[in-house]
Amino acid sequence: MRVLIVEDEAKLANLLRRGLAKEGIAADVLGNGEDALWRATATDYDAIVLDVMLPGIDGMEVCRRLRAEGVAAPILMLTARDSVEDRVAGLDRGADDYLTKPFSYAELLARLRALFRRGPAE
Repeated sequence: MRVLIVEDEAKLANLLRRGLAKEGIAADVLGNGEDALWRATATDYDAIVLDVMLPGIDGMEVCRRLRAEGVAAPILMLTARDSVEDRVAGLDRGADDYLTKPFSYAELLARLRALFRRGPAE
């Protein structure tokens, strides 16, 4: 399995990368929306973990553009934005799941496993 982590908090991104590696999941880490758009369209990922509050292009717009470009990898939004409106906006822009910070690492893994089982959208 291969995951793209788009998170501008370097410490969190590295913790996620190391944790996923222990689970046998390869992870690429990027810190901004522009790089995420380029990488996610150039590489096939089994899932994308996408922060909403990114420098430059925010995660909501990244998600919308990825879906418009035909990227079918499941997207899990991981963000501190926890209002119902934010969750609805993320899902409406194409996210497959939405997890708010702070979060349980066990729950993140469970949600990723669920996304892997579903596979990419047709």
